[in-house]
Amino acid sequence: MTNIRIRKVEGTWVVRSGGAVLGESTNALELSEGDLAPVIYFPRGDIAMAFLDRSEKTTSCASKGDATYFSIANKSSVTEDAAWSYEAPLEAAAEIKDYIAFVESASVKVEKV
Repeated sequence: MTNIRIRKVEGTWVVRSGGAVLGESTNALELSEGDLAPVIYFPRGDIAMAFLDRSEKTTSCASKGDATYFSIANKSSVTEDAAWSYEAPLEAAAEIKDYIAFVESASVKVEKV
């Protein structure tokens, strides 16, 4: 099992896709796992979930559980499997239930504002 640390991050965090703001939160969490880069998780209530379509992709993590993926659909494009969520996380990651994280790419940006 990998050592997981979850903490509330200070400030306001925003996720953008294709120039549009998908969400902004002052309640974001940072998940650190071993040597991996930290990941920012947003409360689902702070994300415009109407732009996210559940995809068929799923993955399994021994430390966090099963992840469900979402594609981002905006006016100009669809970014496949651009976000993921642990809907029934394992105990070590229980705090990220009802949170969603994003794969940063040329079209998806997560940043502190």
